[in-house]
Amino acid sequence: MQPLAAMTWEEARDAAGAASVAILPVGAIEAHGPHLPLETDVIIAQAMARSGAERIGARGSTVVVLPPLTYTAAGFAQRFAGTISLRPETVTATVVDIAGNLTWHGFGVLAIANAHLDPGHLASLEAAANQIRRGPGLAVAFPNLAAKPWALRLSDEFRSGACHAGQFETSILLAERPELVRESVRATLPPNPASLSRAILEGKLSFEEAGGPRAYFGFPAQATAEEGRATVEVLGGILDEAVRAELE
Repeated sequence: MQPLAAMTWEEARDAAGAASVAILPVGAIEAHGPHLPLETDVIIAQAMARSGAERIGARGSTVVVLPPLTYTAAGFAQRFAGTISLRPETVTATVVDIAGNLTWHGFGVLAIANAHLDPGHLASLEAAANQIRRGPGLAVAFPNLAAKPWALRLSDEFRSGACHAGQFETSILLAERPELVRESVRATLPPNPASLSRAILEGKLSFEEAGGPRAYFGFPAQATAEEGRATVEVLGGILDEAVRAELE
């Protein structure tokens, strides 16, 4: 695994090929409770990309990890300070343009390691993947964690839909970037079992409407670094399996 941004152009040229995999970590800059940084989804996506790249590379494929896509549609968190939300069509166009360049340079698979579950964002990635698949030359692996079968492999909290800045995400941050977790705040946060997924089905359009006035859902006080490390391994396995299906 190599970060594309650290390579020279000749190294990038030599890394390309029909079986080469370019991983795009995708997150967001948005509110994640009073205890996690705005870049939480980006950190999780990069951890997923790293774990997946190790598995994919171990099977003999050349893997490069692209710089993360950090700005995207984040409508549910838009009213909270620091959140930066793009129009979904802007996100779709950006991912399609990235894919076009990868195709031009000879890469075989684009793998999207996505950790942001805003419905507008997910729709933008689905639209991008569909457009890319209609073009020549580049396969796309996009395991949507909010859908089956992938969601079934994740934690009970995640499957409940009460998983934004809760135990699931906070555990990963404790494993990956513990210095960014506001521990004195996290330990005092009461559970918020309100389900974001249910709220979305009911037509709610923001964290506040969904029952998250402080932009968190779930059980952050129960998070552990051990759970976070285990979850990163699961996420890496999901990405690897999605890529393997495209290569086969």
